[in-house]
Amino acid sequence: MKSLLLILVTVTFLTGCQESPTGRNRLALVPDAVLADMGQESFAQIKQQNAVITRPDINRLVQCITEALVSAAQTRYPDAPMPQSWEIAVFENATPNAFALPGGKIGVHSGLLELAENQAQLATVIGHEIAHVLADHGNERLTQELGLQAGMLLVGLFTESEIAENQIQQALGIGAQLGITLPFSRAHEEEADLMGLEIMARAGFEPGQSVRLWQNMAQASGAQPLEFLSTHPNHDTRIASLQNQLETARSVFETVPPANCQI
Repeated sequence: MKSLLLILVTVTFLTGCQESPTGRNRLALVPDAVLADMGQESFAQIKQQNAVITRPDINRLVQCITEALVSAAQTRYPDAPMPQSWEIAVFENATPNAFALPGGKIGVHSGLLELAENQAQLATVIGHEIAHVLADHGNERLTQELGLQAGMLLVGLFTESEIAENQIQQALGIGAQLGITLPFSRAHEEEADLMGLEIMARAGFEPGQSVRLWQNMAQASGAQPLEFLSTHPNHDTRIASLQNQLETARSVFETVPPANCQI
């Protein structure tokens, strides 16, 4: 029995060790199909429990920006696992936030539409969420939350139905209220910021607006906890990191047509 367990652990770690699109080592053990099913079921539940905005102009704008970003992401990160389709919903929620679930599910809060001053600032956050999906951050978080169960899913000795629903929701970060999620790690946030910056620039959105967006976020959120007490980089650190990458992003932005989503 010990030998079998050792073999199982060895197999799961060897097959689960991967590199993220930026070259960061990570452990992601949950099969993509299982992960996509979890994301789809959770997103359907969120839409049933929360008010979805149906205004055509708002939905066209968010859809257009997302399509431009997805196309750019496919060009910039051709080897990253890309969902076959993306579903976007805009929710009536005053908090300036957005979220992404495995399988290409993106939720945008109405509060973010009010905070963002232009399309490029909205693209900053949506590009960030697309980056979370491309980098498989949800799989990493699920692997951390489910532990050995994630490895057993990988080798087929365990099924999704054998995991309690509350375990799945907790691992995916689905809270009682829309957008209240278990936070990604600081490494995930930093990676999504930089990937998102490259994606928005390639899609034709002015990358300098990413800095302006996070300055607006800082003003809206007020005081933050000390950085070492938080899983997220604080606003100043996030802004400085983006500023350090702006020259590279702008060199890409200058080579593509400007984005223009008409509503």
